[in-house]
Amino acid sequence: MTTPRRLESYVCGRWTPGSKHGQPLLDAATGMPVAVIDSSGIDFAAALAHGREKAGPKLRAMSFHERAAMLKALGLALMAQKEEFYAESLHTGATRTDGWVDIEGGIGTMLTYASKGRRELPNTRVLTDGDVEGLSKDGSFSAQHILTPLHGVAVHINAYNFPIWGMLEKIAPTLLAGVPCVVKPASQTAYLTELMVRRIVETGILPEGALQLICGSVGDLLDHVTEQDAVTFTGSAWTGRKLKTHPAIVANSVRFTMEADSLNASILGPDAVAGTPEFDLFVREVAREMTVKAGQKCTAIRRVIAPRAQVDALVAALGDRLAKTAVGLPGDEGVRMGPLASLDQRKEVRERIRDLQAAAEIVAGDPDAVRLASGDAAVGAFLNPVLMYAGKPFSAKAVHEVEAFGPVSTVMPYDDLDEAVTLARMGKGSLVTSVFTDDPKVAEEVVLNVAPWHGRVMIGNRASAKSSTGHGSPLAPLVHGGPGRAGGGEELGGIRGVKHYMQRTAVQGAPRLLSAVTGRWVPGADVQQGTHPFRKSLAELRIGDQLVTATRTITREDVEHFAHFTGDTFYAHMDEAAAKANPFFDDRVAHGYLIASFAAGLFVEPNPGPVLANYGVDNLRFLTPVYFGDSLQVRLTCKEINPRQNADHGEVRWDCQVTNQKAEVVAQYDVLTMVAKEWPLAQAAE
Repeated sequence: MTTPRRLESYVCGRWTPGSKHGQPLLDAATGMPVAVIDSSGIDFAAALAHGREKAGPKLRAMSFHERAAMLKALGLALMAQKEEFYAESLHTGATRTDGWVDIEGGIGTMLTYASKGRRELPNTRVLTDGDVEGLSKDGSFSAQHILTPLHGVAVHINAYNFPIWGMLEKIAPTLLAGVPCVVKPASQTAYLTELMVRRIVETGILPEGALQLICGSVGDLLDHVTEQDAVTFTGSAWTGRKLKTHPAIVANSVRFTMEADSLNASILGPDAVAGTPEFDLFVREVAREMTVKAGQKCTAIRRVIAPRAQVDALVAALGDRLAKTAVGLPGDEGVRMGPLASLDQRKEVRERIRDLQAAAEIVAGDPDAVRLASGDAAVGAFLNPVLMYAGKPFSAKAVHEVEAFGPVSTVMPYDDLDEAVTLARMGKGSLVTSVFTDDPKVAEEVVLNVAPWHGRVMIGNRASAKSSTGHGSPLAPLVHGGPGRAGGGEELGGIRGVKHYMQRTAVQGAPRLLSAVTGRWVPGADVQQGTHPFRKSLAELRIGDQLVTATRTITREDVEHFAHFTGDTFYAHMDEAAAKANPFFDDRVAHGYLIASFAAGLFVEPNPGPVLANYGVDNLRFLTPVYFGDSLQVRLTCKEINPRQNADHGEVRWDCQVTNQKAEVVAQYDVLTMVAKEWPLAQAAE
């Protein structure tokens, strides 16, 4: 027996133990002491000030790409140390598979945000939101919505079931936004979070104060939050509501995101009868969601909704599969499900099962007689999976209100899809529901009618069986949250999650000044003409560099040659009578893609130079028909410059406007190019 380690908080740039003896934390499987936790004596106001004053300015001085590179370096460093985290994770009761979701799932989420930050965000410190809004007829007054980082700290209060993923999925978008974090893990499994934070601090990758850790109670921390801070909470709805109504949060309108317990449902479609792939997939998914992390997942399936005619077959198949689930010490080979997080948690789950028995009967598993492959139920928080059945689900109030946060699910029958949808809604809002069907009409009806009550809906069928990430897996690009009982908040969701830690502001003013604020050219801002902008490297190119081209007249021969050469012989280009009968045209018209092609011919500088490649166009619109004899002219303006980190080139966005002889805009779009930072390139010079 080893002496349990004393957990420390990392605040104000140093590791600090609590001033009292603290609470012992026990191994979920063996009951042996793992650590002692206490946060007494910590100056929480100073911790918030440290994040705001020390880390905030440094993070905000970085571009999105620099922050993304920081996250990538950190994620790779943590992945290289994953075995240490797996070893510590065993104390939480997690099997290797459970640990993979928490550890590599968490690190993978951070790496996903690093990638999305580089691919989807500009290499700037300000993010534009939407198009420029013209506010005057002469173009002298415009507006642009922008997003800038909050000048505060994000306080993340997390649950015990995912001590690593729960932290990383929150701090990744926060740091990418440019906001420092204070993390408060649930005490029961805080030793794993503390270990990872130690390794993060040791890398030296994050600016000091960008990540602080509180092991133990948050004390008076929330008394000191301001309008520039944000608070997120994952845990019970009761605790979440208490925090959400904290006087400082209410008085300062502090951003508060809650992800609470929810009674997630899974629906077996009426077409998914026993013997079909969808029926088998449904059985497998329900059993998996009941046993992964011993059912201690906020996304686990709590309510199993099935056609009445399939209930007997379903209960039999689930009972058989669950009976084969080996429960025991999480590190032992062959064990499929470890213990709950603590003996207190097992006691809580057993009490909730008794509450559920007021409306449902146990049809598989015994919550009191534990069968183990290894371990001792007297000291470890082991519990076999328990399947229940509510034959009258519309009057079974408890199954729609009580959550047993463990390996417990309740089967309930429906007679038609309206009933299935109604039962799903009776959970009053959850993180996720799923429907298993191969019938498009069933999928449409269920999804559209349950979506307002759920943050995510997954459709399972034979076509996606091998690639599906499953009912219970929150993914970085998708929102994680739900309405009503689930808390009413959102996390993740790709760049949506980043924007939660930024302020959206409408900036109004003269275009020249808007361009200075955003670092992006807007119509009416200053321009510079002279050297062809395609002859300029990134070192020379400036926002507003512009080319106005010569003109080119469109002829009948041009249109007919393009039509026959490409095969696009649409009647509006080739048939005069049919074109005139079209309500949009007065005569035969030029192809839109012919216009774009001729525009490129007008603005492209053909010689080798800094422009290395054209990789696409955005927002292409054809606004005015072009007829034989019309003349085209292009105005090409450097709109945005994004140097790429650790590369000899960057992306340049060009505003391309094509007009006719009447100065009418016939086409408008953004041209996207790769441009060398210096020219000639180093290898070319050699």
